[in-house]
Amino acid sequence: MPHFLDLRDISGETIHALLAEAARQKTKRSTTRDHCLDGRTLALIFEKNSTRTRVSFEVAMRELGGHVIMLRKDDLQLGRGETVADTARVLSRYVHALMLRAYHHHTLMELAKYADVPVINGLTDLLHPCQIMADILTIQERLGSIENKKIAWVGDGNNVANTWITAAMRLNFSLTLACPEGYVPDSDILKQAVSAGAHVSVTHDTHVAVQGADVVTTDAWVSMGDDDTLSRRQAFEAFRVDDVLMKLAAPHAIFLHCLPAHRGEEVTSSVLDGTQSAVWDEAENRLHVQKAVLKWCLGVL
Repeated sequence: MPHFLDLRDISGETIHALLAEAARQKTKRSTTRDHCLDGRTLALIFEKNSTRTRVSFEVAMRELGGHVIMLRKDDLQLGRGETVADTARVLSRYVHALMLRAYHHHTLMELAKYADVPVINGLTDLLHPCQIMADILTIQERLGSIENKKIAWVGDGNNVANTWITAAMRLNFSLTLACPEGYVPDSDILKQAVSAGAHVSVTHDTHVAVQGADVVTTDAWVSMGDDDTLSRRQAFEAFRVDDVLMKLAAPHAIFLHCLPAHRGEEVTSSVLDGTQSAVWDEAENRLHVQKAVLKWCLGVL
């Protein structure tokens, strides 16, 4: 019963297999339906609002022949004090898999500890592995294998940045993260990556990170749960991805953003809507990756 919580728990070989299945699902979607999850039910649990995670998982499960139950925290007795552990025990008797989009990573880990069915990380404050899988699939489509590519992260050292670091521990690419002082990635994840020999570095200079990069990627300056809005916007003012910064990347470079984007803050509209942007393919690829993850977790891949 494999969980999908953290790319550090998954081998590079398995990651490549999941990406290959996602690509296959994308190719066959318009011609053939794969009903391998007929009779299975997935519970989607949301503490945080969602567009891409909610819709991609629901459509993925339905197109694979399964069923979906949508649950918000206030729909459950979690909102009235029932423990995560007890919730995990009960839901495991009803459904075949759980997906959680949570504020805190420890909530996910407690759910996985006590669940008797696979648990999928739909996002926590620490990690967002489904997103990075979609990003890598997009890179493969646009630029070929991620092997030996240079990835530049610009902005907050948040959950998406942390997950890029975990991916660098499993796949052979270089990653440079340009973050303001005080907003760098998780120190434990970074130390583990460096100790493992991953090609990861952190700078406070966006030009250093982006120079010659194959991929430039970013995220919102203020995420759900952040309450230091004003100080963040001041700290990140020099970390906006615009046309001038993109010109430092390789001529073939693509731009990625996990969305939603705040136009004029972390990225300009000219970049988001420009010829180098792959964000709409990236968003679509969440669907195909979710199918691969669901099949793997439920033992049909």
